[in-house]
Amino acid sequence: MLAPRPAPSLRANGRVFAQIAEFHPELTAFRRDLHAHPELGFEEVYTSARVREALERCGVDEIHTGIGKTGLVAVIKGRQSSSGRMIGLRADMDALPMTEHNEFAWKSSKAGLMHGCGHDGHTTMLVGAARYLAATRNFDGTAVLIFQPGEEGFAGARIMIEDGLFDRFPVQAVYGMHNWPSMRPGTIGIRPGPMMAAADRITIDINGRGGHGAHAYMTVDPVVVSAHIITAIQSIVSRNTNPIDSAVISICAMQAGDMGAFSVVPGKASLVGTVRTFSPDVQDMVERRLSELCSAVALGFGASASVHYERIYPATVNSYDEAVFAADVAESLVGADHVVRDMAPSMGAEDFSFMLQVKPGAYLRIGQGAENGVGSCFLHNTRYDFNDDILPLGAALHAGLVEQSMPLSV
Repeated sequence: MLAPRPAPSLRANGRVFAQIAEFHPELTAFRRDLHAHPELGFEEVYTSARVREALERCGVDEIHTGIGKTGLVAVIKGRQSSSGRMIGLRADMDALPMTEHNEFAWKSSKAGLMHGCGHDGHTTMLVGAARYLAATRNFDGTAVLIFQPGEEGFAGARIMIEDGLFDRFPVQAVYGMHNWPSMRPGTIGIRPGPMMAAADRITIDINGRGGHGAHAYMTVDPVVVSAHIITAIQSIVSRNTNPIDSAVISICAMQAGDMGAFSVVPGKASLVGTVRTFSPDVQDMVERRLSELCSAVALGFGASASVHYERIYPATVNSYDEAVFAADVAESLVGADHVVRDMAPSMGAEDFSFMLQVKPGAYLRIGQGAENGVGSCFLHNTRYDFNDDILPLGAALHAGLVEQSMPLSV
């Protein structure tokens, strides 16, 4: 638990925003350059180099590269150091394996790759915070800026931690944020407790007996077994999960047979999907019931089924004190009417959860969906783009978390 802090100052944060807004055009150009050069997890060579170049120009005290493969960390020391405190700020850098369908000048230059989730904007906001913090140093302690690779399914946060991130930089708290197209610009959302769900991958392999489609009675049809399994596992949420808890089981892909072999019953089928939960107890129950149910359904048809259950990301759970503090900082920037302190959790997942498992901290959402359509296209859409109008606010929010976590002594 962190020590009590003074109440946020609206006047001070207004100054932070004004100073960062002066270099808004440069941030916009930087963000659009990153958007035009997307890179997958642990391949962020160009992105890391551009970030390092920007941090050097900002005048940060230290830059550490190669943490978690392509990750890097910047260290900025405050005007005072008597507090001994160290606060972490994190931004993700990687893009997605999808084809962009936008037509603006900064669209992706790489076929099949795009920044479809706004990580280019997250990185730019943290670079903006670095420029301000290094120039002003209005805090007592050390700011640690974490530029993380591989958030999109690669668990880059976990890799950085395993690579000694928090051993080398023992922060007392860590904060991250993500743009949210369904919220208006100038709005910030947060809540103590669960913000995003755990994400698990399931693979169900069904073994039957193939044969001729005209003589199906001689087969054990894994396609029919798959259909019954798909239907049956939905009862895990509706009949095994307490209604006050949350869980989603989605079968998202099926592979069986050959599309050209219209009269051949295959011998095998595979299902792939995802499970989303907030509670470890519910997660354990779903894993157990999936195995029991799939085996039992398959056995009823004379087939067999095995379930491979892989826990990818844990739930993203904000610590109470840090979430309340982050909401206070947000309020000092945008006013109480524009801070949602009880934001509904999302069944999406985020690997910032690994950092929150080992350090207190909080994960915020920053609105970006304008009424004119700018930034309102939802995440992971081929026409998504980050709203550059919110770059100064995001940078100011990062900076405010540092300054108000570690205020200068009078």
